Amino acid sequence: MTNAAITGEHRTGWITISTDEYDSMKETIEVISDTDIMKQLEEGRKEGTKVRNFEELAEELGI
Repeated sequence: MTNAAITGEHRTGWITISTDEYDSMKETIEVISDTDIMKQLEEGRKEGTKVRNFEELAEELGI
């Protein structure tokens, strides 16, 4: 195991992503940070609510 893994030290670097990808990541973080939304999702899973892939639904709706 390296010293960095033990002490938590890290290196600074740059990663470039598109603004669309950044916005998507930001929205995902907002959703998973919202405890009410996460509770609703968990309740839906327990009740066996049908889940649909957003990209497939968007394509079906033409958006």
